[in-house]
Amino acid sequence: MASPKDDLRRFPDGTLAAIERSHVVAAYARWAPIYDPIFGAITRGPGQAAIAEINRLPPGRVIELGVGTGLSLPQFDRRHRIVGVDLSPDMLVRAEKRVAAERLSNVEALLEMDAAHLRFADASFDAALAMFVITVVPDPDRVLTEMIRVVRPGGRLVLVNHFSVDRGLRAFLERWLSRFSAKLGWRPNFPIERVLGRPELRLVTRQPAKAFDLFTLLVFERV
Repeated sequence: MASPKDDLRRFPDGTLAAIERSHVVAAYARWAPIYDPIFGAITRGPGQAAIAEINRLPPGRVIELGVGTGLSLPQFDRRHRIVGVDLSPDMLVRAEKRVAAERLSNVEALLEMDAAHLRFADASFDAALAMFVITVVPDPDRVLTEMIRVVRPGGRLVLVNHFSVDRGLRAFLERWLSRFSAKLGWRPNFPIERVLGRPELRLVTRQPAKAFDLFTLLVFERV
């Protein structure tokens, strides 16, 4: 059994609590039956803002990392071809049912896959979308590297996520909750700097995505 000290493990730079693949799969097996009514309600607005960015692009091939139960899939412009990947088989079962029920013929594939090891060739996609994902994955730096790799030059990377703050009550709560990251299956304490400053990316948009002021929308161009 994991001890509290296990929950306090950090990456070498000391900023992130450790999350293992098994933590993510177990957490989302628990969340899957209630994900849509609870998390769907909280994340609806930010998610719609992120998908709107994708829908502004010319028709193309889009990968969504952490597609989950497929809540986003009906919202995409049908001219886009969508590939969804997720680490949780329990979430993907629900996504597959959604695709069938809503006859989403533009969904090319739903695949159980580790976002840190995408099984696609370089520049396979015109855009990549990761909503509420980067704080969940075991190795966020590797996931961002993989997103960059599979998007063609000139393509877009769209992220929407909770990022932690440096001070105040919220900062205190985020640091306290980070002790339980393994059990939660996500990191409450995650600075935005972890996804900024990559030489392969040009920041196009950074703006709040309204939902209790907890989320930020980031749009990058792959250079």
